[in-house]
Amino acid sequence: MAISFGSINTGLPKDIVQQIMQAERIPLGRMEEKKGKINDKKALVDQLNGLTSDLQKHLALNANGRSLREFKVDTNNEMVGVTIDKNASDVGNYQFEVTQLAQKSSAMTSGFPDKDESYVGVGFIRYNLPDGDTKEVFIGADDATLEGIAKVINKDSESGMRATVVNDGSDSDNPWRLVLSLKETGDGKKADFPYFYFVDGDRDLYLEFERPAQDAKIKLDGFEIEVPENKVKDIIPGVTIDLKRAKPGEEFSIKIDEDIQAVGTKVTDMVEKINGILAFIKQQNTMDETTDTSRTLGGDIMIKTLESRLRASIFNPIKTDHGNFRVGDIGITFTRDGILQFDEKKFEKELSGNYEKVSQVLTGTYEEGAAAKNPGFMDNVNEVIGTALRFPDGLISARKKSLQSNIDQIDRRINQKQRQLQQKETQLKDKFARLESTISQIKGQGAGVAAMAGNAGPGPVTQLG
Repeated sequence: MAISFGSINTGLPKDIVQQIMQAERIPLGRMEEKKGKINDKKALVDQLNGLTSDLQKHLALNANGRSLREFKVDTNNEMVGVTIDKNASDVGNYQFEVTQLAQKSSAMTSGFPDKDESYVGVGFIRYNLPDGDTKEVFIGADDATLEGIAKVINKDSESGMRATVVNDGSDSDNPWRLVLSLKETGDGKKADFPYFYFVDGDRDLYLEFERPAQDAKIKLDGFEIEVPENKVKDIIPGVTIDLKRAKPGEEFSIKIDEDIQAVGTKVTDMVEKINGILAFIKQQNTMDETTDTSRTLGGDIMIKTLESRLRASIFNPIKTDHGNFRVGDIGITFTRDGILQFDEKKFEKELSGNYEKVSQVLTGTYEEGAAAKNPGFMDNVNEVIGTALRFPDGLISARKKSLQSNIDQIDRRINQKQRQLQQKETQLKDKFARLESTISQIKGQGAGVAAMAGNAGPGPVTQLG
């Protein structure tokens, strides 16, 4: 049964405990408010951490000469497809001709009326592989159709042969044929095609057509080369060529050149990521009389230091094999608003005029015999970002750690205060319940005394009067 106390006996408000506890919880609310402010700051530090981490990832992918570089290919795409490994390739112009495509050994059988119903008979297939091994495939009554034979052959993954059932349309009465082929192309993969021995079939099964394996033949700068596949590697460093068509006598070029626009896109992305950090810092430092700095990073020494170091890295002179330069010389400059501006036209002009110089401005140089690399623009920025993110003592990492420590400390104080308040609320309820009971007993005793006095009759003085 719930205990009710207050106005009945003591005259105190019924919600006296709630009123007292509400007053006791005021410090708890202040702690929650302080925690909220720190959480707001930590969210901003997390946002800055994300911006800097994103820039760091971009720099890691592009901060050396090879990774920054991109190539473009100009060729006859109907004849060949070209794939570039930029880590192994270089610019160049090659004359190319495809005189013959590689093909695999294959054969086609005689025709049957139906692929699933026509009975071929039981027996076996024997064939010789390019390495001299002889293989035999036995066909029982359950597999004695064209589809059945194909399934049996294809189940053997080590046979080196594949079978397909096709309708070649050459004979309306017997259109279904079995096509057999080796998996690999080239002269070195020639096969002696099967000897068929089947009995009791509806029609004879035999090889009607055969096509021998052959190498692909190409000409590179006028010299003929034979290759076993239609995918040609290693004849041009870092280049893979897929042969699509053969057309003897038709020579065309494979021209590999620097992709200036692709490199420009990478630098644009980098500048945008740097500007994301600078814009964030500028926004935090934009304050007026209404700004609540307890919830923002305005004036925070961390962002001041990061901005100062980042700007210094952008202004650093860079040593190259062509002299000393700054990124302003290749089109990256500061605006009046304090963010970077990228002049793509100037950059592409500089890159086209001297690719090596621009690449070294961005990614640095290695001197023969030197102990360390001469850092480029990306190296300088990466050093600032890496130091800021370094765990546990970097600018951003340390700030995150400090804020989280403050949050954890407040959480512990809140939990402790909540336990104390729960105990106090229980004690107050017990105390007022006892007070209510005591007052009730006193009132009960007073009522009893009054009743006894009333039953005793008039006093002696009254009687005498």
